[in-house]
Amino acid sequence: MTASAPRLEILALEGVPDISEGDDLCRIVLDAYRTSGLAPAPGDILVVAQKIVSKAEGRQVELASVSPSAEAERLAAETEKDARAIELILSESDEVMRARPGLIVVRHRLGYVLANAGIDASNVEGGGDAHVLLLPRDPDRSAASLRAEIERRTGIAPGVIVGDSLGRAWRLGTTGTALGAAGVVALADLRGTPDMFGRPLTVSEVGLADQIASAAALAMGEADERRPIVLVRGLAAASEDSRAADLIRPREFDLFP
Repeated sequence: MTASAPRLEILALEGVPDISEGDDLCRIVLDAYRTSGLAPAPGDILVVAQKIVSKAEGRQVELASVSPSAEAERLAAETEKDARAIELILSESDEVMRARPGLIVVRHRLGYVLANAGIDASNVEGGGDAHVLLLPRDPDRSAASLRAEIERRTGIAPGVIVGDSLGRAWRLGTTGTALGAAGVVALADLRGTPDMFGRPLTVSEVGLADQIASAAALAMGEADERRPIVLVRGLAAASEDSRAADLIRPREFDLFP
């Protein structure tokens, strides 16, 4: 499958309020369309920031409610981090990959390898010393649920990506990444497709959902922009059975455990 984009539009939707547990994300998305002078259309792809999904799903945790284990205390001393935050990181992880002062890299229970299990305090009210935000329990399911509800209310089923900014091994800086996806190709398999000289590609697979999330991050911003929902139009990348989980390399093929 290849995605075509003769004219690609990437638009941050306006008027998104602060999100609290239990908020109706579908209503918020549709209100943001209207505030932006737009309406859902076939082929739309929505990139929704992980933070607003996590907030709506009640994934904010008060650090005062966390009792650190002995292992969390040990890693907190090694990494110079809050033992309560370390306990949450361990609860969200299958394996600690690396730890040093200021950094802990884990294999998340969903398969991602990332710092701090994706737990963050930025753009969280009372964040830092009081509250932190965990990733959604199942980002693919979050994307699918939002897509289905938008279709129920409008008759249009957009592609939905739950995006986050993650670091990468051997590269400085974060980039947009798809944690969840529904209705859009996540991994585009180009093997067998001819190149410009007619030779078939043999190994080419494209992390299309990650590319879309990264492009949307340019419009979304990283700080106080308040643009957590981005509309992508003009990209033919629909799929009914693709998930962001398809992008996770199976552990048996991981050359750098």
